[in-house]
Amino acid sequence: MTAARRLLPLLALAAILIAIAMNFWNRPEPIGIDFHTYEAAARVGLQQGWSHIYDQAPVAVEQKLLVPDEVAQPFISPPTVAWLAAALAPLAYETSFLVWAALSLAAFAGALAWSASSHGLARWVPVAAAVAPWWVSEAVHVGQVVPLVAVGLAVAWRLLREDRNVAAGLALSLLLLKPNTAFLVPLALLAAGRIRTLAALSASGAAIVVVALLTTGGDGVADYLNQLAGPLPLGADALTLGGALGIHGGVATALRVVIGVMVLVAAFRLRRSPGLVLVVGILGSMVTVPYLHASDLCVLTVAAWIVWGERPTLAWRVPLVTGWLLASPYAAMLRLDPNLNRWFLIELAYLVAMVAVTWQVGRARPRDEVVGAS
Repeated sequence: MTAARRLLPLLALAAILIAIAMNFWNRPEPIGIDFHTYEAAARVGLQQGWSHIYDQAPVAVEQKLLVPDEVAQPFISPPTVAWLAAALAPLAYETSFLVWAALSLAAFAGALAWSASSHGLARWVPVAAAVAPWWVSEAVHVGQVVPLVAVGLAVAWRLLREDRNVAAGLALSLLLLKPNTAFLVPLALLAAGRIRTLAALSASGAAIVVVALLTTGGDGVADYLNQLAGPLPLGADALTLGGALGIHGGVATALRVVIGVMVLVAAFRLRRSPGLVLVVGILGSMVTVPYLHASDLCVLTVAAWIVWGERPTLAWRVPLVTGWLLASPYAAMLRLDPNLNRWFLIELAYLVAMVAVTWQVGRARPRDEVVGAS
């Protein structure tokens, strides 16, 4: 019996590692296509000045110089992404992409492991499982920046548990790399009374904005805002109210407001459980934002990771395992994997479930509750 209990985690780890390998092997997207755009913008900034990184003509030319047979995309990320990519500009492009991808994956897995409360094999099996969903391999494969946003959320969770509120706010400044993925998290922290965390995040964010204004200039900022107001990139609405439910216009706006209010009320009720405050902020962001890519589901992994750690009961974990199975290549082999726009409904169901149990959770004191929230 003891030998069987020891063997079970090893078998689970083997199945998870096979799933990870299958996901990386079967990715259909062009390799490095997003990092390719980041690096092109970075090199335009270094060579022509940072005010030109939203001038799409030179960015497109640079993309073709880096990889002639790759599709050129407009650069519409915050300037912080181009700054990060600029650190790898001295390297050959192929080398810079491999370094970016390896560091992103290592940082993602390392942040999950560091934020966990378990130790030994009991820590690494769930970490491997958290890396296994197809959207993680997609994010790494295309060189997306969103794994670093997920890092900030995971690190902030542990820091909040340890009542290191200012450090948590600084960690959350990584949200500025891709704000749309978790834009409600700061408001959820405010509703939960995490004033010091929000103040640290606001201060670091203000400093980054000032540097961005100084480096890109008024024309660069205007170009950036104009492109954000333009048509969404192809496929960017599949995970939104419009793409999943066909809801647009004023009705969609009203529904987003209702969901936002639900998130704030839930965050207030969950103020003694800092991790769950992050979770409702993440889920609320994902179901209300009008622009989301498949790889952005990396932040959904962090939400699941936090719930797994803070609520170790079957009632909470069975839905998480079910979601993991649906995101695994095993579901794809059996043709049980949801279409991309169905993941919106899964996120919405998780959010509704979180809000529904808020009244009970708000009364409970989790085992790692942070005392003295503000």
